[in-house]
Order: sequence, then C-alpha cells, then structure tokens
Amino acid sequence: MMKQIIALDPADYQRHRIHGENRIWAETNCYVDVWIELLHGWGFEPIAALPFTLAIDFEGDQWTFFKFSLRDLYRLYGLDVQELAIWRPLVDHIEEQVALGRPVLVELDSCFLPDTAGTAYRRDHVKSTVAVNAIDVAGRRLGYFHNQGYYHLDGDDFVDVFRLREPRDSSQLPPYVEFVKRRQPSVSTVGGLARISLGLLREQLAMLPVVNPFVKFKSRFTIDLEWLATETLDMFHRYSFATLRQFGACYELSATFLTWLQQGLQLDLHEPIAIFTELATDAKTLQFELARAVMRKKPLDLSAIDRMATQWQAAMDGIKASAL
Repeated sequence: MMKQIIALDPADYQRHRIHGENRIWAETNCYVDVWIELLHGWGFEPIAALPFTLAIDFEGDQWTFFKFSLRDLYRLYGLDVQELAIWRPLVDHIEEQVALGRPVLVELDSCFLPDTAGTAYRRDHVKSTVAVNAIDVAGRRLGYFHNQGYYHLDGDDFVDVFRLREPRDSSQLPPYVEFVKRRQPSVSTVGGLARISLGLLREQLAMLPVVNPFVKFKSRFTIDLEWLATETLDMFHRYSFATLRQFGACYELSATFLTWLQQGLQLDLHEPIAIFTELATDAKTLQFELARAVMRKKPLDLSAIDRMATQWQAAMDGIKASAL
C-alpha cells in the first residue's frame, strides 16, 4: 500500500509562485527549492521563512550556499527537523518515517529521477535533495518534491534510486537524511506570520557581512578569470553555480520576501526590493557575458561588479532606515 502524508497528484499539482514562469532564476539550489515546494504542499507560506537570504556573503571560493534556517522553520511553522541515522536499508527508514507522517529529505541520484529528463535523467549521476511524501515499497512507487514541483517515480527508477539491485556494500556511505516532525500548530494568520518573520529579519540584519561581499568577490573573480579561460564548459557551469547563480537566485528571493513583508505590514521597502531585483538580473547578465568571454578567450568588463557593490550597500542601508 502507498503510505502518504499529503494527498497530492503530480498531474494537477500547482507549484508555488516562486517557481512561476516569470522568475529571473527558475531554480535556486536543490535544498531551498525542495523546501519551498514541501512547505507549499503542506499548506504553509514559504516566503515567510526567507529572511536568511539577506545575510549571504562571499566565502572565498564561493558565495554562501544559502539554506532555510531550521530554527526559523520551527518558529514559523512548528516544524522540527532532525537528522535520520541510517543503520538499515535506506528505503526501510523512509517507509517507516513516512508512515509516521514525517516527510524525509534525502540526497538521491538525479540519474534515476524522471523529473530531470533532458538534463541528468539516465545520463549523469548528480546528487540532489528530494523530500519524500509518499512511498509504496511493494509496488515500487515514490512520490517526492524536487526542484520546482511534485513528482512520482516507479518501477526500475525506484529500484535504481535506492540501489536495490546491488548487494549491500558496506564501503558505500549512506546519504545525509533528515525527517520533519510537526511539533506545534503554525501561526494561523498572515499578519501573525509577517510579524514573526519581521523579527527574523531583524536578527539577520545583525548578521550582515562586515565587508561588502561584492568587493571581495571582484578581487577573487579577477584572479579566477585567468584559469577559467583554460577550463572546460563543465567547469564554467560549476563555477557559475557556486558564484553568480548563488547570489543572483538568493537576492531574487530577498526581493520576493521584502515584497511579501511590505504588503503584510504596510512597510516602505520599494527601494531595496528594486535593488535586489536588479542584482538578480545583473547576475544573470554577467553569467552570459562570462560564458561568452570564456568561449572566445576575451577579457571581461568587471565594472558591473563595482555597480553591484554600490547597489548592495544602498539596499542594506535602505532596509535599516525603513523603521523596522
């Protein structure tokens, strides 16, 4: 029998508007995207939990791999996220937790996830986080959130994604797995959720980078361009994901969050919203320009990063001055 937490059908599932067609960055990173859809599918508003996007930084060889704060998920929605110790076959643990009403977030191989058709499915082995909502071990069926939506897989994909064909190999390390428990009722009103979210934003403002992250990024980017011009297209995509896509997608979420907060609490955040939207757009433009520069072995104009540094400072000053 199918064990299921939320009654969903991929055929008529309506993804959250963050994953709508009008977005600058269609996807963010696998962990954030899966949480957006899990929260949405569970009936929560994931935008309320986005204050963490404001405090990202350039970390030396990448921008912060931004993720939902587990503490914030508890404060907003009463969700308690715990690590799942894997000491039996993975599929057995997932079946038991789902039967208890707990979604399971697990790293699986995209090679066996049919929603990645056209990219990794049946082509490349790429680790990605999914949230399991339904499982039928005997029938070899799985319902899961991944990237921009909710999907099913079955048959050989089920067998392969859980490596059920192979004899158990003790040298193969288990993936990192989490399960989610509902501890208390979530806040029931939009206003109440916005007020809690505002408090989380204030905490994030105390954690902003001391040094403008775009100043640090430009210094490293100038060095990276020399070797990036000698690397493969695959390396360009990896580099772009760790840098341009990270801050571009993250700051688009910042704009989304501030727009929602402004509407919920009647604040004036128009200027920082516009700036973060522009940062997201500029990151996408710079990504295309970098690709052309790498392919053509030509220099890249880095003045855009200086402009981003000025924009970032203006956005942060604007948020602090908005009487939060």
